[in-house]
Amino acid sequence: MVTVEAAIAVCTLLVALWLAANGLTAVTEQMRCADAAREAARLAARGERQRGEEAAGRIVGGANVVIDEQGDAIEVVVSKRGPLGVPLSARAFAVPEPR
Repeated sequence: MVTVEAAIAVCTLLVALWLAANGLTAVTEQMRCADAAREAARLAARGERQRGEEAAGRIVGGANVVIDEQGDAIEVVVSKRGPLGVPLSARAFAVPEPR
């Protein structure tokens, strides 16, 4: 009787640890998306849009980077599928520097 209860407890503990590890990975990937969006927006504001896309791609591997320039604002959206298929995305804005 105790063996079955111990086996269930160990399995529950392993599942909880697995979910916690995936949650921590998702938080880390979300932070990388935010960093990538900020860096891409900064570079796009300096007129280096291509470098911004490349930098964001290096910071977050396999991410989708969209840079949208609308008049006096630049919006960058970096999105990716995280662990367990959780959608992650971050958005950053910048004002273009005068040329």
